[in-house]
Amino acid sequence: MKAAIIGGGVIGGGWAARFILNGWDVAIVDPAPDAARKVEAILESARRCLPRLYEKTGLPAEGRFIFTSLAEALQDADWIQESLPEKLEIKRAMYAEIEKHGAKDTVIGSSTSYLAPSLLQEGRKYPERFLVTHPFNPVYLLPLVEVVPSPHTKPAAIDLATCIMTKIGMKPLAMKREIDGFIANRLQEAIWREALWMVKDGFATTKEVDDAVRYSFGLRYAIMGPFDTCRMAGGEGGFAHFLSQFGPYLEAPFSKLMDVPTLDDALVKTISDQSDAQSGHLTIHEMERIRDDNLVAILKVVNFMGKD
Repeated sequence: MKAAIIGGGVIGGGWAARFILNGWDVAIVDPAPDAARKVEAILESARRCLPRLYEKTGLPAEGRFIFTSLAEALQDADWIQESLPEKLEIKRAMYAEIEKHGAKDTVIGSSTSYLAPSLLQEGRKYPERFLVTHPFNPVYLLPLVEVVPSPHTKPAAIDLATCIMTKIGMKPLAMKREIDGFIANRLQEAIWREALWMVKDGFATTKEVDDAVRYSFGLRYAIMGPFDTCRMAGGEGGFAHFLSQFGPYLEAPFSKLMDVPTLDDALVKTISDQSDAQSGHLTIHEMERIRDDNLVAILKVVNFMGKD
């Protein structure tokens, strides 16, 4: 099996590592002079930690990978994954190039974090083979991938995406309808907005916000989502009891979910300075290692409430 990876940055490199370590051959398209170095570093991190999740069953022999031209990458590709910058014009231009070189029935998945597939595929000759397959960083460890079709996406493309993502060890979440930002990023955005306001208004530092999440509901969310969490908070009365108790608080004026502070120079400096004080003693590579080690430990012990 062969995957064509368009873009070799953090996400594209993560996709490459995920496919390679699951036995796929990978052709990477990225003209940046340091792209090979970046992908090699990501692959090194993946080799260090992903096999620890497969200690009983083991991973298949690694696939081969090359950096090559778009035309060669698309030749005989079983899957195309685009991971270019979040600029609509750049992505659309690449899709036009893919149509020139790629077989018309090869499915294209986009790693976009928030752009709806119908917007991305506009003007394409074969929109039925296009969808969003949105992963989370690090792609080689975190299992979720949001599979988002447009009204034009053919069911066979959705089925293929779900099948391939499952085979490379991911948890595909096939959405029935498209929406900007999909599911997980819309939830992350809500927390991010509140975090920005608390730092801007001086109620918390970046470290206090991060500690509040990672020592409380962040740990709980590794096991169950917000609905199961609230169900349990309702005790024997269940969800109805929870809503009767805490539902009225949703109308309280303490949330700023529909507003966001202006990221002016002062706020950017405040956040940057606090973040430097919080984690500046570590390099990004050291932070990645700490993150990966903890993710492996969590993924090995969490049974997700006995659900698949």
